[in-house]
Amino acid sequence: MNISNAFSPHKLLTLLLLACLLSACGGTTDFAPVVTGVKVQSVQYGKSATIYIGGKDLRSSLTVDTGGVCTNPNFASNSTTDTLVLNCVASQAGDFTLALQSPDGQTIYSTVVNVPLPQVTLITAKGSITLELDPARAPISTNNFLTYVSKSFYRSTLFHRVIPNFVVQGGGYTTGMVKKTDQVAPIELESNKGLSNLRGTLAMARTNLPNSATSEFYINLVDNLSLDFKNTANPGYAVFGKVIQGMELVDAIALEPTGVVGGMSDVPLTEIALSLALQTK
Repeated sequence: MNISNAFSPHKLLTLLLLACLLSACGGTTDFAPVVTGVKVQSVQYGKSATIYIGGKDLRSSLTVDTGGVCTNPNFASNSTTDTLVLNCVASQAGDFTLALQSPDGQTIYSTVVNVPLPQVTLITAKGSITLELDPARAPISTNNFLTYVSKSFYRSTLFHRVIPNFVVQGGGYTTGMVKKTDQVAPIELESNKGLSNLRGTLAMARTNLPNSATSEFYINLVDNLSLDFKNTANPGYAVFGKVIQGMELVDAIALEPTGVVGGMSDVPLTEIALSLALQTK
């Protein structure tokens, strides 16, 4: 055997290249991460979103830029180098750019993600009403309402005030016209945001004090322009959403016979209760 031929320069070079490749396959950080796609598993306004990021050599050292739309972004513990699981809280509705950046700040992938307008479904024994909220123009009222929804506060509450050709109101009383407790602090009035009390719109009920709304809401049966903001002396009532499905049920509720119950007028004589209020989008 010719020993000198066994380790010829050509063979030595080949072995060195092979060793380098094997070293790289062993998990060095020499390869740049590559993103091949992004899949939105779930995203709802005000809730934690789950977004899957697929690719190769992905690392938790990657950073995420959403322009502040999806707050507190973090990678879940079950992320791998092939799939990163991103969690963040969607604080705005609409389109936003999701950009993935390398540790040195270079954008390696970007895509557009849509956060739909929040929707809440009110479920009754007679059917369901779907509401679409407007967090862009009425964020305080929207977030307040969703807080009560997330706490299941509206479960078994009544539509306790019904006035034909005016409004259907609920969210403050339970069976027997018992005042519900555990409301959060009253919120700032948002009646001057350009939203009008038109038929089918959703607004916050309040006392005579402007910043007094808590859990009660109403749905306009007709165009109630008299309830809109006029000036600081006549601040009106804050609209923050609208009915997008089930307005026929709202109209049916408005036809229910009413009377005086527990000292309150315009109360349906047959109780109309919410089984559940659920954020569905």
